[in-house]
Amino acid sequence: MDNWLTRIDQTTDDFLNKFGSLSSDELNWKASADTWSIAQNIEHLIVINESYYPTFEQLRKGTYQLPWMARWKFLVNFLGDTVLKAVQADRKKKIKTFEIWKPSQSNINDDILPRFQKHQAELKEWIKNSADLIKKGTVISSPANRNIVYKLETAFEIIVTHEQRHFAQACEVFALR
Repeated sequence: MDNWLTRIDQTTDDFLNKFGSLSSDELNWKASADTWSIAQNIEHLIVINESYYPTFEQLRKGTYQLPWMARWKFLVNFLGDTVLKAVQADRKKKIKTFEIWKPSQSNINDDILPRFQKHQAELKEWIKNSADLIKKGTVISSPANRNIVYKLETAFEIIVTHEQRHFAQACEVFALR
């Protein structure tokens, strides 16, 4: 758990240090119509991470319902490993995001970095408050597709790794401007 919290802090600092002095226009600049701006990368992280919050809340309330696929441990492990592999920061393979996780297509307000910083603090609290669920081996499904199931522990690893992937993507955009 401490590893995730440390990596979240590092990713937050990386985004703030690298892009904190940019103007709104610079944060929203895109190399082409089919690429994301730095601001869109940041907004995407907020959108995708917050899509897990209802699941976390339902787990806490004891109302979370898993699909039948979650009964098979080999499937839970396989799907978790597959998603984790897909979000690695090396970006060798471009992946298309689910519609619910796409960022805004218009200019994003210049408060995106303070919002990201606040979001990261909230995410850390969710992780800290999930220690007991992780210890029990709790399984969840992806907010984008109920048939994609993995352990909560894997979900947090996916989230943290995915953030590092989008920092790398935002750095690529920064280098092109």
